[in-house]
Formats: sequence, C-alpha cells, structure tokens
Amino acid sequence: MLKPIHWKTFPRDFAVIQVGFALFGLSIAALIRAHLGTSPWAVLEVALAQITGLTVGTLSILVGFAVLAGALALKEKVGWGTLANILCIGPWLDLCLWLIPDVTDNLLVQIAMLLSAVGLMGVATAIYIGVDAGAGPRDSLMLALHRTTGLSVRVARGALEVAVVVVGWLLGGPLGLGTVAFAVLIGPAVQAAFRLFRVRPHAVAAPPAAD
Repeated sequence: MLKPIHWKTFPRDFAVIQVGFALFGLSIAALIRAHLGTSPWAVLEVALAQITGLTVGTLSILVGFAVLAGALALKEKVGWGTLANILCIGPWLDLCLWLIPDVTDNLLVQIAMLLSAVGLMGVATAIYIGVDAGAGPRDSLMLALHRTTGLSVRVARGALEVAVVVVGWLLGGPLGLGTVAFAVLIGPAVQAAFRLFRVRPHAVAAPPAAD
C-alpha cells in the first residue's frame, strides 16, 4: 500500500527527513564505536558485514529491503520516505563510522555514547515518521505489528529487537550489555519522542461533520 506524494511540501519534507536519517545513522555509528554492544539490528548487520566483507551501511540497505517485504506482507502503508530510508541511512551510517573513532578504554564515555544514541534514535524515528512519507522498513514492520496485534509501540518494537538480536548473536554479531540496555530503552525512547513531537501513527481520522 502506497502513500500519495504531496508535491507542494516535498522539498521541505525531504530536507526534514534527511535530518532524521542523519541522526539515525549517527546513533547507530555511536553504538558501534562505543563497543558496549550495538543495537539489535546493528548486531545482525555487523555480523553479516563480517561474513560478507561488505560495509555495515551496505548491509543496512540490504536488510532494509528484506524487512520491507515483511511489512508489505502485513499490508502496512509505505511511501517515498520508506524507500529513502533504506537508501539514505546506510550512506549516513558509513560516513559517521568513518568520522567517529572507536572508544574502548573509557567506560563513562562509552555509557554516554550508548545513552545518547538511544535518545537520538528515538528522536530520529519520530522526525521521519512525523513527515508522514512512510516510515522506514523496520519501523513499518513495528507499526504493522502495532496495528495488527494491538500491542503498544513499546512492546512491538521490543519484540522485534529481541528476535533480531538473537539471530545476529548466533551469526557472531557484537552482543553486549549495551545491547540489552538498548533493547529495554529504545521502545520508551521512541514513544517519548512521539509524544514530544506529537506524532500519531495510524491516528484515526475524525468523522465528517453532519450537513
């Protein structure tokens, strides 16, 4: 199911959504460079990158297309923003990985990077979902589960993270205590960002006024 493109607001929407993508790529890169355990999706993508020799950003794109297929199977609405998410976050991620150095011997800095990354990812998610151009593939699947099962955004996101991290760990991805902390905190972070930016996914439209 495809969302229509609003051409009058497209330039503004595209600029705003790129801010969300950049913050998202920055958050993932910070998690990887903190070396406390990455996000569940990054555990999987780093594992696949180690196996294939491709960059983590490239694997993010490939995994994104696979996840999108699952969201479409659940009849989630997607749009140009969904495709942009798949194609743009990977390059932002690779750029941020190039810019951010590894931190392995300063626990306070590593914890600060982890917590900042969780907050950034919550904000990034709310920004690009708020544009209403179609959520990213992972968030489309999260929202599809939220819609079809009645689970809260927090629970739907958490269930996805747990399933993905198990697969990534089995493939040799960088699992750590930070991964557990991320899985616990990301749902509340996304939900809090939705409230902060007044994002209402799947909001029910008001009935038309009587004549």
